[in-house]
Amino acid sequence: MGSASFEWFVAGRYLRTRRKEKVVSVVTVISVAGVWAGVMALVISLAVNNGFSAMLQRSLLSATAHVNLERKDTSKGIADWRELSAKVRTLPHVVAASPVLYGHVVISGPQQDAKVLVLKGIEKESELQTSDALHKLKQGSLDGLSNDAGLPGIVIGSKAMEDTGLSLNGVISVIYPEGDMTPFGLTARTLRFRITGVFESGFYDFDDTWAFVALPAEQKLLFSGDVVNSIEIKADDPFEAPQVGDEVARAAGPEYKALNWEDQNKQLFSSLKFEHEVTFVTVGLIELVAALNILIALTMIVLTRYRDIAVLMSMGARRAQIRRIFVLQGAMIGIVGTVLGLLTGYAFCYFANRYHWIGIDETIYAVGYVPFAPRILDALWIAGAAIGVSLLATIYPARNATQIMPVEVLRYE
Repeated sequence: MGSASFEWFVAGRYLRTRRKEKVVSVVTVISVAGVWAGVMALVISLAVNNGFSAMLQRSLLSATAHVNLERKDTSKGIADWRELSAKVRTLPHVVAASPVLYGHVVISGPQQDAKVLVLKGIEKESELQTSDALHKLKQGSLDGLSNDAGLPGIVIGSKAMEDTGLSLNGVISVIYPEGDMTPFGLTARTLRFRITGVFESGFYDFDDTWAFVALPAEQKLLFSGDVVNSIEIKADDPFEAPQVGDEVARAAGPEYKALNWEDQNKQLFSSLKFEHEVTFVTVGLIELVAALNILIALTMIVLTRYRDIAVLMSMGARRAQIRRIFVLQGAMIGIVGTVLGLLTGYAFCYFANRYHWIGIDETIYAVGYVPFAPRILDALWIAGAAIGVSLLATIYPARNATQIMPVEVLRYE
């Protein structure tokens, strides 16, 4: 039997305690369970954080532009939007550009007296190139967006339709509160629309608070004239949006600024990153508890195996071999616990995400279930950290085992 085989054999035998040493066996099982629980908790918690980040990112990129070109003085509209849009489309890495006009309006329905919406005036063809929201129609079509039986069409989010109790092809009055100035004060402006479509992006905030109309109808409602307040741009790579935005701003001139989707949602993504770090630290404490259990288990094995260790050393076992025996025991506990934790953690994430096991309030979290997105890279460093902590816990008991003096231990045997 080689040296390494001898050490593995003895380490395995010491973990399989005799009947009179059941306390050591229980502590060993608890140590494995501690590593398993810590690894599984880390896998699941990081998968939840990754899932929310990925879903939020997908939703934002599907419904909003990568870059928004606006005037620095936002009180002024973009009058030369046709020429500017054409110029922007010729820039490198720009896939599409769409002129839009935003306004906050109020609608009402049988189930809700007043609901505030973000009304987006668009050019249909260019909007379809820069955003995916109108590609996800639940009802109706975009054909009547410009005009339907004399009335301009409007496409509303599915949640807004449910809240107000409106129906497809119904006629609604859209109120722009910041209307006309009269001798009696500011009066709201109202325009009637026919509901020609209902979209469902899957992201609650958009489905509950957004609506689309043709650009001329929006300009008429807002009484803005032939202007837009933003040109939305889609890049060939959304993660190159900051660089594309800088190029667009330079081409547009000093009166303009470009905002990319990362900057617009910087606070949100920073919060998710902070939660990721806090989760790692908090759940990582479980691994420290598991390491303490390993230390206690190996220390108890050393205390109960003084005579066996002395016999091995008297038969020629070197102190380095004795040290490695206890390091290998810690490694066995760490490896078994880590493998069990990874298997159960990833299995739970897969089925929980596939079958939406955990439901949440989408009015608060924007999605109706907890998304899980486990990553292979996470498994590698989680396994490395868990096994590393387990090995660190072996230092004291392994060193303690090599301090045994065989002559002193066996003197009275």
